[in-house]
Amino acid sequence: MTIKEVQQKIDDWIKKYGVRYFSELTNMALLTEEVGELSRHIARIYGEQNYKKEVDGKMLIKEEIGDIFFVLVCLCNQMNIDLKDCLLNSLEKKTGRDSERHLKNKKLTNG
Repeated sequence: MTIKEVQQKIDDWIKKYGVRYFSELTNMALLTEEVGELSRHIARIYGEQNYKKEVDGKMLIKEEIGDIFFVLVCLCNQMNIDLKDCLLNSLEKKTGRDSERHLKNKKLTNG
């Protein structure tokens, strides 16, 4: 599925099941909440914290990433932003800024 198709699929879902998009401010708050939930699971799997009971942490991480992506696409759709353009612009910006920086970072290259 292309990014454009993802954006359309989520728009169709919102129109069929969600009635309408939440406001941009509400969706930003929801996005922040979902990132917090992802952080909690990563802290418990890769950090010093643990779960109170046995859970499939990797599955929970996958669910939260899906939730984050869903809300991010909602924000893009309601603000008429092409997510593919955002990603390509970000990659171009990072390439121009970081094309040599990481290669010269001794912390990354073990040199």
